[in-house]
Amino acid sequence: MLSHLFSSKTFLAGSALSLILLLSSLVVGRAWCGWLCPLGTILDLFRFSKIKNRYQPPENLRKIKYGLLIIILLSALFGNLTLLFFDPLTIFIRSTSLTILPAMDRSIFAVEKMLIKIPFLAEPVFTFDGWLRPAILPSSAPSIQYALLVGLFFIAIILLNLVAERFWCRYICPLGALLGLPSRLAVFQRRTKASCSECGLCSNDCPTDTINPQKNYLSDPSECTLCMNCLQSCQKNSLSFSPKWQPAVRQPYDHNRRQFLTSMGISIFSVALMSVDWIKQQARSFRLRAPGVNDEKEFLSKCIRCGICIKICPTQALQPDFSESGFEGAWTPLLVPRNGFCDFGCNACGQNCPVQAIPPLSLEEKRETLIGHAYIDHNRCLAWSDHINCIVCEEMCPIPQKAISLETGQFTLLDGSQVEISLPVVDRERCIGCGTCENKCPVQGDSAIRVYTL
Repeated sequence: MLSHLFSSKTFLAGSALSLILLLSSLVVGRAWCGWLCPLGTILDLFRFSKIKNRYQPPENLRKIKYGLLIIILLSALFGNLTLLFFDPLTIFIRSTSLTILPAMDRSIFAVEKMLIKIPFLAEPVFTFDGWLRPAILPSSAPSIQYALLVGLFFIAIILLNLVAERFWCRYICPLGALLGLPSRLAVFQRRTKASCSECGLCSNDCPTDTINPQKNYLSDPSECTLCMNCLQSCQKNSLSFSPKWQPAVRQPYDHNRRQFLTSMGISIFSVALMSVDWIKQQARSFRLRAPGVNDEKEFLSKCIRCGICIKICPTQALQPDFSESGFEGAWTPLLVPRNGFCDFGCNACGQNCPVQAIPPLSLEEKRETLIGHAYIDHNRCLAWSDHINCIVCEEMCPIPQKAISLETGQFTLLDGSQVEISLPVVDRERCIGCGTCENKCPVQGDSAIRVYTL
């Protein structure tokens, strides 16, 4: 949701769904966090509630998420969306696509490999696998670079529950901070009745620890997720979630003017730092994007790092970037031909990008869109350097008119004999840089033919 809202350089360019969510917070507060957030649901599954006498972080730590929200918002106004990898919905989609599903795929495949050896189970296993692929899991095992790093980030969020229940939601989640702002004016809020015996059961069961025993067991509506745990634990029916417009009182962890200016300074400094080009210069020759992405700056100002394009790519040519585009381009998709080629008959990435950072090209447009240009390294090519007939790149070129042609060359071998070799030559007027030739090149290590950026 936060990703859609900040998917462009201006606040009002966000999606209608996000704006509806903000407006709904004026009625039911942060109910989305308690009822619908997939990451919040996972955190509820790993509550570690049996751990007693845990260290309770200071309340001032709640300022972190508000500061992070300000930094993300101001950075977005400058066209930098790097910190959107903190968006909970993006985290869930990215972790599911790049780590959880690939791990499930490998585990299921390992089990199927064992069961298929049992004669009477072979047919049911084939039937199950046919139902599973490609409807849920890919036909071939995915190979995602930095998948472990994505997984560790996701696991770290879960393990923070060991410190405090729903630690992420309390102290870090920028979307929770965004929804918390209008929730201060929410119509439906948690309220205590005069019959409250101050037993403390509601405070103990609150996953966000927002019920304050020192203030007559009142709660902050900007922190309450309307999970209703307190309502279930109250034995005297002393609580209610009733409609009554009453602005929330100011809390010690609310941001003041000085902290806002500090966050603004951090945003400006971060944008300037992430724009430094020294890392990008090192990898610019081979930094390839999805078809249709021609303006790097515009792409970085739109991409929300969700990983959907990476998941949907049938050849796994799109991979998450971590360093080749600099800090500003972290987690954005890169086209890595050696890992997989851009399928000539596929335009799925653009059609599935939720913010159109990758243009939704038609298949005909995509087949004519330049991604890069292929160049042959004559010192590595088997035909040019070792005088071995190898025409794999020409055979595999998907362009109907063939962007790679063959020329005949005469060479003298060490024994003095003459050989006639077919030599591949790239026609850059036809080449679109799909990377099929680079992917299929039989040379070990770096391919003898590589696609360079435009």
